[in-house]
Amino acid sequence: MTLPQTPHYLIDMARLRANMEKVARLREASGAKALLALKCFATWSVFDLMRDYMDGTTSSSLYELRLGHETFGKETHAYSVAWADHEIDEAVGYADKIIFNSLSQLDRFGAKAQGIATGLRLNPRFSTSGFDLADPARPFSRLGEGDVERLESALDRISGVMIHYNCENGDFDLFDRQLTRIEDEFGAILKRLDWVSLGGGIHFTGEGYPLDRLADRLKAFQDRFGVQAYLEPGEASITNTTTLEVSVLDIIDTGRPVAIVDSSTEAHMLDLLIYRQDAKLPDTGPHEYQIAGKTCLAGDIFGTARLDAPLSIGDRISIQDAAGYTMVKKNWFNGVAMPAIARREEDGTIRTVRSFGYDDYKASLS
Repeated sequence: MTLPQTPHYLIDMARLRANMEKVARLREASGAKALLALKCFATWSVFDLMRDYMDGTTSSSLYELRLGHETFGKETHAYSVAWADHEIDEAVGYADKIIFNSLSQLDRFGAKAQGIATGLRLNPRFSTSGFDLADPARPFSRLGEGDVERLESALDRISGVMIHYNCENGDFDLFDRQLTRIEDEFGAILKRLDWVSLGGGIHFTGEGYPLDRLADRLKAFQDRFGVQAYLEPGEASITNTTTLEVSVLDIIDTGRPVAIVDSSTEAHMLDLLIYRQDAKLPDTGPHEYQIAGKTCLAGDIFGTARLDAPLSIGDRISIQDAAGYTMVKKNWFNGVAMPAIARREEDGTIRTVRSFGYDDYKASLS
């Protein structure tokens, strides 16, 4: 089989289906609905599989909303930190539900949303995030309304709320405790709603996660308050499904062996730089190399690989877990070639879904 030219993202459809089967199991056992969070993963060429297991999409902008409406279908939830005047009519036209970030946005645009379900973002003022950059409950957070009186003043105009407070949370007991805090503080409000989205960030497709306990907890939450619960799995939907395939272009010695590859953290795995994390590289052998990108950014470093055999120019390396918050953030920094997107089908065949060339680079500028 001839593999695509590197760099490319390679989506393993069998692994994706395995995640989707866990999503379906949770939906069936709990009664909760699951929406794909497009801010994390929006590679619509695999929606043909995902839509069979999920209830729709949730978005963070007009373009994500339109993409979900056009390519995924089913339920389409529209959220934005702030809608603009020139966006709101088009947004309402695509959405089944629209969620406003603030009372001022609800005041301004609520009348435009008549005819579809309307909600507010509720900020419980705590989260599981370990990064201030990503913490929706950080001091002076602009993300949602957290004052009970302000929320109660809007109850005659909304039918639900969205609460996003988990971030890669694989600890069920922590999820349980924090949901109890929400029930205790906001229960009087929740009882007057039709639906509640508990957002994303619950790592329920991870190895060993107690899926049945989560299903029971979600069912109890819905029964207690008489609401339809939604989850917005982004990372959980596609974790461990995708690799970034790269090739070694040069090997140099800077006091340690460094392998320069035909990719870039800043262009192709931006979250590594933002959160100062290392890529998930091979870690099985005695031969150690720093894996570095090809851009002029001095810190364009993927991390350290430990390999069973020495590297040679032309060798390929698979960087694991390269889908979430990665493909949606890829860019043209330094004009480095954009990775193609390929699928490994469940029969083992690999096909390239999309490749990018100079014309795409040129068209992104003016």
